[in-house]
Amino acid sequence: MRLLSKTHDLLQYVFTEMRDKLRKWREDNHRNSEQIVDVAEELINEHASKLGDDIWIIYEQVMIAALDCSRDDLAWTCLQELKKQFPGSQRVKRLGGMRLEALEKYEEAGKQYDSILQEDPTNTAARKRKISILKAQGKNTDAIRELNEYLELFVGDQEAWHELSDLYINEHDYGKAAFCLEELMMTNPHNHLYCEQYAEVKYTQGGLENLELSRKYFAQALKLNNRNMRALFGLYMSASHIAASPKVNAAVKKANVKYAAWAANQINRAYQVSNTSIVPSPERYLVSIWVHLS
Repeated sequence: MRLLSKTHDLLQYVFTEMRDKLRKWREDNHRNSEQIVDVAEELINEHASKLGDDIWIIYEQVMIAALDCSRDDLAWTCLQELKKQFPGSQRVKRLGGMRLEALEKYEEAGKQYDSILQEDPTNTAARKRKISILKAQGKNTDAIRELNEYLELFVGDQEAWHELSDLYINEHDYGKAAFCLEELMMTNPHNHLYCEQYAEVKYTQGGLENLELSRKYFAQALKLNNRNMRALFGLYMSASHIAASPKVNAAVKKANVKYAAWAANQINRAYQVSNTSIVPSPERYLVSIWVHLS
């Protein structure tokens, strides 16, 4: 009896651990698709009856992970269970469309999303999935048009603005990409990644004015997060370019040499702390950058 009790306690512990792990990944918005599939298959097969109503959100979580891992068998199983429990649900219809997308049946997936939008024209998730189909087909121009139309209705959608900036960058339309990132920074001025990405776009545009703006926003990104290595390298690169420009006076040149030296020192310190052999010598890296600038 004592052995059976210990076995039961161990199984209960394993069940609780798996369930809580899935919940934490879900709450933290971590994709972790392979780990989710590994954990959830046993949880669903062995402990589904113990999960209560949690089973339905786990089915959804597992289905999305299965699509990421090309596990259509598992995705299909989850989808069928959800259809049985929630017949006619728009959310389940959207999951069905995502499965069709994963199978590259884009026309069928589009029809699925159109049927959702006929019932509910404000369904933002279905609209976004239609845009994802255009991206998957390489129709960036169409995706940009659809995303602009979407943002006219849902101007506060930060994810959509960020997606639009990426699409413009892919099309080398850096001016419009910068505008999208400006919208994001106005909405969330404390997000260091938005500042860093805006700085990268201005750096890519080139020209002294853009380089100075780039340096300022790389510095702002570092102020918000001093561990942002891309911003640190960006600060070094932009300051070095400005210092090497024949258009700047001696005072500006001196100030930017100082900024570049500070950034180089911070990069050296970061690599020394990381102490990893797979990272190239920072001195060699910075010298190669300077040679490139020259």
